[in-house]
Amino acid sequence: MALRGRVELPEGLTYRDEFVTPAEELGLIELAAGLDMHHVVIRDQPSRRLVRHFGYGYDYESSRVREGEPIPYELEPLRRRAEEFAGLDDGSFVEALVTFYPVGAGINWHRDAPAFGDRIVGVSLGAPSRMQLRAGEGQDRRVYEQVLEPRSAYLLSGPARRVWQHHIPPTRGDRYSVTFRTLRRARAAA
Repeated sequence: MALRGRVELPEGLTYRDEFVTPAEELGLIELAAGLDMHHVVIRDQPSRRLVRHFGYGYDYESSRVREGEPIPYELEPLRRRAEEFAGLDDGSFVEALVTFYPVGAGINWHRDAPAFGDRIVGVSLGAPSRMQLRAGEGQDRRVYEQVLEPRSAYLLSGPARRVWQHHIPPTRGDRYSVTFRTLRRARAAA
């Protein structure tokens, strides 16, 4: 996909290099590689990426959130750091999604499910990748690309979360991500 000209940083997208140290990255990759993960299946089509949900799970077929197993102790320091990055109180991120993108895997254009709250932090591990964001239609479409370096993190909030869609084109190397989410208040009370 060709990007049209230079688009300014979407409001609500914050990016930070070196969010974790190389040693932390190795430990997180080791943890993720040891998890029992499963393919995302949408409309009976398995994706190439593998996932594991903690805290809350997401059913990709029914688009429903359900309570799941607790966030592992080993992810707690990263969760606290992500909450600080997002300007949230301790314990605000109630869902952790660990994803493995083998070479050639990506994720299609989407916005995270509406059941999840307004702030989402993703931590990128392993191979670098790109995240593209788009908003608008036709001639008014804007596209922005952010390179996700190993050990980096991004925050989607406000318009970057609600208005812009994002996707990850196929990766050129094995990549892991850890994504932290809040739940919308109405959902959390249900």
